[in-house]
Amino acid sequence: MNRRTKIVVLGCALLLSAGAASAATASDDTPRQREAAALTGTAKLYRSAGDDITFTFDAHLAAKDNADPTKATGTFEFSHYLNGEGARAKAKVDCLLTGGKVAVVSGVITSSDLPGAEGKRVGVTVHDVGRHDRLGYSWASTGNPVETKELPKCVSSAPFEKVKKGTGDFTVVPWKPDF
Repeated sequence: MNRRTKIVVLGCALLLSAGAASAATASDDTPRQREAAALTGTAKLYRSAGDDITFTFDAHLAAKDNADPTKATGTFEFSHYLNGEGARAKAKVDCLLTGGKVAVVSGVITSSDLPGAEGKRVGVTVHDVGRHDRLGYSWASTGNPVETKELPKCVSSAPFEKVKKGTGDFTVVPWKPDF
């Protein structure tokens, strides 16, 4: 064998042994189960007046809880400022429903600088369409989360707002319930 052939044979042998070793390791691990649903990411909304509106999601429904979206966990945060005035809030997730690339998440506000907001449930809808995501929120017709009365879990509005180009992206993992 010439030198070039020996190098190719040796390289193939190394690749085959590495592949066999990783296959043996992978078979020893228990298979990972995908979570039942998720909504993650951060982005700012587009407003022609220059409002600084940001939403951040870290909401998950474990595979073992696939039959009950009210067992979702995580948090989401939002803020809205214009000319130095506004408010922010953080909510603990209490429901997550997704279908295709649309997610509805709700939660109870655990901290906020908006007086009267803590303890109120809010809902947000996200349509994950790549770089042109859309978003809606339960207080769209009431003025703010404080004015919303007794919102049920997993309720929001249509995703009518546009994400500002280049500010982030949301990712929706579709729910696949067993029917």
